[in-house]
Amino acid sequence: MRQTRNDSVLRITLDRPARRNSLSHKMIDELVGILTAAASDDAVRAIHLTGSGGDFCAGADWVTTNNSDRKPRPGNLVRRIPHAANRVVELLATVQLPVVCTVRGWAVGLGANLALAADFTLATPDATLWEPFVDRGFSPDSGSTWLLPRLAGVARAKRMLLLGEKVTGADAADWGLIHQSVPDAEIDSAADELATRLAAGPTVAIGLAKQAIHFGLHATLPQSMAHELSSLELSCRTADFKEGLAAFRARRAPDFEGR
Repeated sequence: MRQTRNDSVLRITLDRPARRNSLSHKMIDELVGILTAAASDDAVRAIHLTGSGGDFCAGADWVTTNNSDRKPRPGNLVRRIPHAANRVVELLATVQLPVVCTVRGWAVGLGANLALAADFTLATPDATLWEPFVDRGFSPDSGSTWLLPRLAGVARAKRMLLLGEKVTGADAADWGLIHQSVPDAEIDSAADELATRLAAGPTVAIGLAKQAIHFGLHATLPQSMAHELSSLELSCRTADFKEGLAAFRARRAPDFEGR
């Protein structure tokens, strides 16, 4: 796992190309720590998640994590996964920072769900998103049954989760699973440009808007509008709100500082 800072954009790189960036327990714990720290770091205004080499992420490394002769204690998955894979997906989806994800090659299982949990995922046309849980004999996890129906509809979610259909980056964009399909030669610059644009925005307002979108997925219209009012009250107290008004009056582009 590598992390670098380019101004206010935190770039997180899954760096295990020899195993298609599949995630070990240690890597998942490290990713949870990085995202948790970013959530409270005022210097970070956007997150860019990517993979090293030709693939984004081949999911959890089940080979390495299940090669012990010792049988795990009963309830091992129920105890561990909420604080590991599930926690990573939850952080990406709920952190009050915009998250951009770049996908090349394979995005499998947990790797696919990381891409789906990001706010803006860009993938090469020939990238492959695959949810192979049922193919391997167990039911889906890490948020796939929540993310897929909401992004692509129930019918397509069943194709991916029950039939194990692979979806290309081009089709994922057509389905609304991801933000955009971009040619390989252009995807890095496109993702960097998008992350930079988001980092230059009113960070508090963007975070509150992201939170309100997720709240509205399970709320009534009156509940959502009440939630919006609370967010509006907070965002109107920020320095960026004052800058936005000043820029509007002066007919110039705003210079937001994320505060």
